[in-house]
Amino acid sequence: MENRKNFFHLHLISDSTGETLISAGRAAAAQFQNSMSIEHVYPLVRNRKQLLSVLDAVDREPGIVLYTIVDQELARWLDTRCREIGVPCVNVLEPVLAVFQTYLGAPLRWKVGAQHALNAEYFARIEALNFTMDHDDGQMAEDYDQADVVIIGISRTSKTPTSIYLANRGIKTANIPIVPGIELPEALHRATRPLIVGLVATTDRISQVRENRELGTSQSFDRSQYTNRATINEELKYARALCTRHGWPIIDVTRRSIEETAAAIVALRPKLR
Repeated sequence: MENRKNFFHLHLISDSTGETLISAGRAAAAQFQNSMSIEHVYPLVRNRKQLLSVLDAVDREPGIVLYTIVDQELARWLDTRCREIGVPCVNVLEPVLAVFQTYLGAPLRWKVGAQHALNAEYFARIEALNFTMDHDDGQMAEDYDQADVVIIGISRTSKTPTSIYLANRGIKTANIPIVPGIELPEALHRATRPLIVGLVATTDRISQVRENRELGTSQSFDRSQYTNRATINEELKYARALCTRHGWPIIDVTRRSIEETAAAIVALRPKLR
């Protein structure tokens, strides 16, 4: 029990792709060996309506908020709302930009995504991000044949963060939860274009993550069943059997980072490189 990690929510809010935040957040979190961050990445947040939705998520699962938002009015509003919620909020680029401005003696040019060249690769990544966010958690099933990759798996097998990581590299990714007794969308079985891959982990690993991630669920939520190892074992058996029946490759994410899982997916389909 002494080696058991503490989990905390890390909300990464960006008006661009979010890569800067992901790198900064992981670099900081890596310095705390007994804690593990639960990443929530919100890319392309550029107006109050989008930010309000993000703040609702932060309110449900409080934690550390890191952001890179060029719009100063929007940034100030985010700071204010985070203080009201009672969560720490940091503009990751602000201290760095202040040093640059002081040293260079030049005015600061506020420009969203200034580090990205506006080339075909950049627009492909933005398109992939939009697609991936629209097709998270089984949404918009009719479009699965437009995906490059479809990730399936039971709850808490890192489907969403892996999908976003792939999208940041221009790979259109959808993800679908596997729930015993509920059929996968028919559109998935008809899809011929995407690589379909199943993610699994050990029963102990999933139970541990679920125990730390079920914050913010509804009152009708059955926590004992959700974290029960026997139930999880049956879910995993069902998922493995489903993938085997359809010939879909399986990746065990128990000891893999998100980057390693994404690399394994790309390796399964060389044309994604």
